Amino acid sequence: MKANDMNRVLYIDLTKKDVRTEERADLFDAYLGGSGVAIKLLDEECPKGADPLSASNPLILAVGPLSALYPSASKTVAMFKSPLTGNLGESHCGGRSAMAIKLAGYGAIVVKGSSDIPVYLAIHGDDVKFKDASSIWGMEAVTVGRVLREVETGAGVRTIIRTGTAGGKMVRYACAVTETYRHFGRLGLGAVMGSKKLKALVISADKSVEIPKDKRKDYKKIYDEIQEVVVKTDAMEKYHDLGTSGKIYDLNKIGGMAYKNLQSARAPEKIAREFSGESIAERYLSRRISCAHCPVGCVHLASLRELYEPGYYFKTTTMPYDNETIYALGFMLGMTKAEDYLRLIDAVDRVGMDAISTGVTLAWATEAYEKGLITKEHTDGLEFTWGDVQVYSKAIDKIVDMPNEFYQNLAQGVERASSVYGGQDYALAFGGNEMPEYHTGIACYVNNLTGARHSHLDSAGYDLDQKLIGKEFSIEEVVEKLLKEEEWRQILSSLVVCFFARKVYTPEVITKALDALGIENWTEEKLEDLGRVIHRAKMDFKFREGFNLSKLRIPKRIFEVPTPHGFLKEEELRKAIALYKDKIGSG
Repeated sequence: MKANDMNRVLYIDLTKKDVRTEERADLFDAYLGGSGVAIKLLDEECPKGADPLSASNPLILAVGPLSALYPSASKTVAMFKSPLTGNLGESHCGGRSAMAIKLAGYGAIVVKGSSDIPVYLAIHGDDVKFKDASSIWGMEAVTVGRVLREVETGAGVRTIIRTGTAGGKMVRYACAVTETYRHFGRLGLGAVMGSKKLKALVISADKSVEIPKDKRKDYKKIYDEIQEVVVKTDAMEKYHDLGTSGKIYDLNKIGGMAYKNLQSARAPEKIAREFSGESIAERYLSRRISCAHCPVGCVHLASLRELYEPGYYFKTTTMPYDNETIYALGFMLGMTKAEDYLRLIDAVDRVGMDAISTGVTLAWATEAYEKGLITKEHTDGLEFTWGDVQVYSKAIDKIVDMPNEFYQNLAQGVERASSVYGGQDYALAFGGNEMPEYHTGIACYVNNLTGARHSHLDSAGYDLDQKLIGKEFSIEEVVEKLLKEEEWRQILSSLVVCFFARKVYTPEVITKALDALGIENWTEEKLEDLGRVIHRAKMDFKFREGFNLSKLRIPKRIFEVPTPHGFLKEEELRKAIALYKDKIGSG
């Protein structure tokens, strides 16, 4: 397989149990791969107005031209219509997923239809099989991985993308898990898989990539340059040392951390120190792992050793941790002990739900219970109290089991639950997606409200806010910078490069890296133009599915708690959204 030949799209129809492959050079030549190709395939395959939990909603996985060939080009893009927001669903995941898909011989995989029985897909290169998953349908994601590792070939060169029990029950923010510790976390991919009765995809590599002979010296040169920057400079050092949790304490110190459902933007000092990256690493860090073809080791694993029977009978549980889970399952829920936060990570991972959405939804429920909007009759006897790990663990299981109408609504997210029971002023969802950790200023909320995925990673508004502390700036300047950043990130997510490596993969490096693979004639200007095209294609899909920038609900809570820049003003935030709308020319 040539490095510049990754144009094959694998189409799988679960209803008909049919498989076909098409060469789609038209897409890959124009849109590179990843997000660029995925949004075009989503537009082709998803009918307007499709129910996200119906057979007509496609599940698309796409990789890029740099995948499996350069350091930190290790992500896979999943795209679908989100059952949580009703419009664009896009999630990124590492592990072995990109390497396996690329070296199985595909640039993208499109899964359509819905099976009549539970199945998993075994994709071993060109050999694609539909296998009965009835016996593993009700299993947790970790157990599914253990089972499929035993029965499927390809150890070391495969990815196992699977759901937990939440996916099978179609919790709207159910995630998909790969390689135990990596996730397609946000916007409900697990629910889409559950609606299709698709428990897992096992994808294994059986091909290699050939660099063009006349480009091999160039390839080695640019590869070594990238590797040097990744491992021998400070460009990605922080992701290896403490990981993203390293910024937790400082973010809290400046008053940019949501605490107890954003009743405050700063947790008490004792709590902040308890949940700091340094403190968790000193007590619980057991090892670091990397995604395939990435030397960084940013995935930090904590081990919790607990006595479960008298007489020195211990169990040790290992779970991944990072800043977003510390925020959502720690700070937002008023936890006081790091070990209790780790227990909640394990509870969420066990059932396979997005940790951010779970934490924010439970935080709203706790405040609503506190204020009397919901009662023990709603909660099936649970008393929601800040910091109560046992209650929250039970609530997580009830969200999956849905024993009553209240938990059925919680399983649809905080936007839905607050529309039924009230408390929308403190229901922290933006465009239907639950709030990421940052309360840093106007930029983070423009990002959350207007970004294509309503994710902090769309345009890093939190980062811009912190850079602007103590400086004069205009709303126009904020909107312009956010839009430019989001457009450029479409190139990174089309290549597909991990956003942690965004400072490594500059326009100059990208053009050299592509050229060394025989993918020529890309310039910085052409890349920037393409980023704009891909971004608009995403927004057009959202608008097609009913998203409206002029009708965004903004929780009043964000105006009641000061940011590091002081109090936000709703009129300024609405002005920024209007400016954004004018700049993209629609919506």
